[in-house]
Amino acid sequence: MHIADLGDVQLHYRIDGDPEGAPVVFANSLGTDLRLWDMVLPLLPQGLKFIRYDKRGHGLSSLPPAPYAMGALVRDAERLLDHLEVRDCVFVGLSIGGMIGQGLAVKRLDQVRALVLSNTGAKIGTPEMWEQRIAAVETGGIESLADAVMERWFSKAFRATPELALWRNMLVRQPAQGYAGCSAAISGTDFLTPTSGLRLPALGIAGDEDGATPPDLVRETIGLIPGSRFELIRKAGHLPCVEQPRTYADILTGFLAEIGHG
Repeated sequence: MHIADLGDVQLHYRIDGDPEGAPVVFANSLGTDLRLWDMVLPLLPQGLKFIRYDKRGHGLSSLPPAPYAMGALVRDAERLLDHLEVRDCVFVGLSIGGMIGQGLAVKRLDQVRALVLSNTGAKIGTPEMWEQRIAAVETGGIESLADAVMERWFSKAFRATPELALWRNMLVRQPAQGYAGCSAAISGTDFLTPTSGLRLPALGIAGDEDGATPPDLVRETIGLIPGSRFELIRKAGHLPCVEQPRTYADILTGFLAEIGHG
């Protein structure tokens, strides 16, 4: 485990795989930490350098005062990659992580050579919806939202398994201020125009039972980038890397091979 001290925020990060390999950076969803990718990484090709981190207000990273702006989350990722001297990575972002990836690719094409937008959008939800969630967290904590979040995150079949408790526990143990702060960042983000200006290899991944970012939203977002492609994972919700890690890894491996990253 490592901490990058970036001044106003300290980010927990982890590096796996080959330290000299081509870099693949993973950014997780709202309410999860870098363990989100635990089941996928062992299934990916050898010889790559895998970088994961906890965004501000999540996991073992620090908890600056909320609310957060998306620009700050993008800057955190940018400064972390500068700190690690990373260039030309494939950036894999899920949900809010995908928004961070879009912002980073627009800002720093030297850092990002290809983009995987998983279960995300150029715009997610409405400001009113996010205001309601922030108010609920501030009043009743994340616990007050947890059951509804599990319904959006996971397929009906997965919700019937004992593993659901692991992910519910991960969610409710995130700092309420971090969850609310990142919710505010999503609420204020519309990347429709900047993302439509991107010209780089891009892959969209959706889950057919995703209640948070439905397949059509992911398809529309990835469709903004010319030459991109879209993959739908069946029997999966908002976190297909958890429910269908083998399928997710196979799709990612195919994309990495296609763009010659390795």
